[in-house]
Amino acid sequence: MITGSIVALVTPMQWGAEGEAQVDEPALKRLVDWHVESGTDAIVSVGTTGESATLNFQEHVGVIQKTVEYAAGRIPVIAGTGANSTQEAIELTAAAKQAGADACLLVTPYYNKPTQEGLYQHHKAIAEAVDIPQILYNVPGRTACDMSPQTAIRLSSIKNIVGIKEATAELDRIDTLKAATSADFAIYSGDDATALAAIARGAHGDISVTANVHPAAMAKMCRAALEGRIDEAQQLNAPLMALHETLFVETSPSPVKWALEQMGKIGPAIRLPLLPLSQESQPVVLKALQSTALLPQVESEPSA
Repeated sequence: MITGSIVALVTPMQWGAEGEAQVDEPALKRLVDWHVESGTDAIVSVGTTGESATLNFQEHVGVIQKTVEYAAGRIPVIAGTGANSTQEAIELTAAAKQAGADACLLVTPYYNKPTQEGLYQHHKAIAEAVDIPQILYNVPGRTACDMSPQTAIRLSSIKNIVGIKEATAELDRIDTLKAATSADFAIYSGDDATALAAIARGAHGDISVTANVHPAAMAKMCRAALEGRIDEAQQLNAPLMALHETLFVETSPSPVKWALEQMGKIGPAIRLPLLPLSQESQPVVLKALQSTALLPQVESEPSA
């Protein structure tokens, strides 16, 4: 089982000659190396934060391939391979397996709003088609589709469906899932602000946006929580709360990509229809970065 701090990695991009946002492979390699060195426990490649919705099939698979190559077996790579077309999800999952991913993360089908039985049949079909560990991903705020705990519990009996990322921040769901699934079924928080509480209630880790900018602190916090050192975990988590909140001041990943740009980790590019972080929101994110010592405090110029 993969446990701990799992970064939902951004896909770094640079502006092309025609003004288009192109995948920046050298920056991706630097990010992967940084996460390995910082103690991140695993990487999610091309999930929501990795702009999966706006990468074409070849780009999507290419980023997974490069992430696996750059990780070089040092930490697990979980490939985001969900789609609202079951056949497309099967093809992406098969490509991720061929690329050497350790597992796949499959978001609930967005836009077409399937029934709970439709969700069950969708994930069952993918699991039966591709023999790779698969993690369910429930994020109704993005997809307009909410997988009930009962459906997740039902799917957990399929041998290669090995876990769920629950991104609703409803902690009672952790209790329900924990009570009705086997000990080797992984439950992950998908909400940084409540991740510590989720782990304290039995979750196995956090698939994290905050880990993009503060990987070492997130790894230490998750490790302390998993080892039952809750007071220590709370002390580690308290300074991170500003990041947990402000990295969603606009639609993710605009804030986290801007933060990483300020830290010198990536360029400014992001794929339409998302835009770079607005000037109005930049001071909010900057303050959070400064409060966690990721950027130096800058004193204002004295007035004339």
